[in-house]
Amino acid sequence: MSSNNPNAPRENRPQQRPRGGGRGAGAMLAAEKAKDFWPTTKRLFSQLGIFKLRLAASISCAIIGTIFSTMGPLIMGSATTTLFSGVIAKLSGTGGIDFPRIFGILRTLAALYISSSAFSYLNHFLLAKVSQKVAFDFRTSMAAKIGKLPMSYFDTRTHGEILSRVSNDVDTIAMNFNQVLTQVINAFVTISGIVIIMFSVNVMMTLAAIVMVPLSMGAIRLVVKISQAHFNRQQAYLGDVNGQVEEAYSGHIVLKAFNKEKDFIEEFSDTNQKLADSAWRSQFLSGLMQPLTMFIGNVSYLGMSILGGYLAINGTITVGQIQSFVQYVRNLNMPINQMAQMMSMLQSTAAAAERVFEFLDEKEEETTGKEIYIDPSDVEGNVQFDEVFFGYDPSKMVVKGFSADVKAGQKIAIVGHTGAGKTTIVKLLMRFYDINEGDISIDGNSIYSYDRHSLRKLFGMVLQDAWLFNGSIMENIRYGREDATDEDVEKAAKAARAEHFISTLPSGYNMVLSEDATNISQGQKQLLTIARAILADPKILILDEATSSVDTRTEELIQLAMDELMSTRTSFIIAHRLSTIKNADIILVMADGDIIEQGSHRELLESGGHYAQLYNSQFEDVS
Repeated sequence: MSSNNPNAPRENRPQQRPRGGGRGAGAMLAAEKAKDFWPTTKRLFSQLGIFKLRLAASISCAIIGTIFSTMGPLIMGSATTTLFSGVIAKLSGTGGIDFPRIFGILRTLAALYISSSAFSYLNHFLLAKVSQKVAFDFRTSMAAKIGKLPMSYFDTRTHGEILSRVSNDVDTIAMNFNQVLTQVINAFVTISGIVIIMFSVNVMMTLAAIVMVPLSMGAIRLVVKISQAHFNRQQAYLGDVNGQVEEAYSGHIVLKAFNKEKDFIEEFSDTNQKLADSAWRSQFLSGLMQPLTMFIGNVSYLGMSILGGYLAINGTITVGQIQSFVQYVRNLNMPINQMAQMMSMLQSTAAAAERVFEFLDEKEEETTGKEIYIDPSDVEGNVQFDEVFFGYDPSKMVVKGFSADVKAGQKIAIVGHTGAGKTTIVKLLMRFYDINEGDISIDGNSIYSYDRHSLRKLFGMVLQDAWLFNGSIMENIRYGREDATDEDVEKAAKAARAEHFISTLPSGYNMVLSEDATNISQGQKQLLTIARAILADPKILILDEATSSVDTRTEELIQLAMDELMSTRTSFIIAHRLSTIKNADIILVMADGDIIEQGSHRELLESGGHYAQLYNSQFEDVS
């Protein structure tokens, strides 16, 4: 945006930025690009770069174990040849079976297989460590990413869909990654070792055997190409199913109140059926790989038997070597069959990884230009809105030319009908969204020249939807200022008129709130959020319908506490109950994203305009 950069200091910015510069839902969705199987798989395996030493040790164990294992058939062939020669010699009367040599060969064979198993165990142990560390890193990165994403991302996704990426998709990667890595390493080393040994025994039979390998790999690649789309749909529908369950659980009271159980079951059944269909198709198609490779392997056995018999008759190869070759061909097909099974897991892993990478690649909140850190103690609290235009969709402006000059310490009430843009103004002030035109400044400095983190530390918010987490009441209030003492917390609770109800609870301040704080009332939750804001002691206070969930008597008590709290700081109050804002310094009346009236309560009533109509409608007598 060059000179129209919203993050540039105020003196370097024009008065208005071109409309359409914001990032709405359409822009966010357009930025998403689907990735296919191979690039995703390559990127997933690139995550292993930081585990080079552990992987090197694991691969070394796999190589040693596989070498010991692949030498087994060759040694077994030697035992078979010794036994066969002994039987022929005994039948012809020229000798007998050399049992001591056979037993010596078997002891060597047992030692090889035991050593192979030990190294295989160590290989699995190391790879399990790597796969779980990769999953740990994914979860850590995704948790950090959540705090960097713009609000528009969460406005265009369901909670369940986001949770599915963090939980289900990462779990899929963790469960499958270890097995996929193990089989990839073992298959590669096994195939390489077997081919080398087979060439050392007989070149002609080896060439005949490896001709079948490209056929198996071609069959696997064809099935992978067809089935990958179904695996992607399977993971997407899994996210939809989780989203519907999460919404039904969080809103089960509303669901029951409106008798929507049947509608939910029908909608869920439809999505669940789509998930089942995509899962069936993906599993069926990927399941075709093993029978295909087994069929090609059986054809290979037949060819080995015919060619081996011909060469044995001509004296080119021994019976033991034929037996070794048949076993090697079986062992060669085994890793190919394992790779066929592995591709099913790899496809599922790649589909999950694609969704994880999409999440990690989402565009973060912009920090263009140098952002200055704000020391809250240096801020007075003057706020200016200068011809602000904003739309969640840049083609549809919600706020149109909003301007206001708020002095430090003033109480500013924002009123208007639902959808007038009241809450949007607050979101723009805290930079949850960036404006499309105009500017917002604090103490004469554009908010776009300030560091987002320090900017938001200036504000304390009490929202209509009270948010509390699973923890004690003391911890929930202290969330506003983590270094606060117990006495500070109790003082804030007393100021918020929450101390009385807290004292009636079984454990008082140590009572643990359940998930979504369902073990206390909505009004009590609101009191705790107000206490949290009081404890934070911000420079600028934002109250968005803060007393909407409490009774009239409690509202009066809270209003007294709020008046005391707001007396020394700039305050923005969004309210529908106009009786709560009569003592505001300035009341801004909004309609269609713009200010249509402003003034004190008395001035606006005397003017007899829109505010007077709103106020009188709340107190008119109804016969």
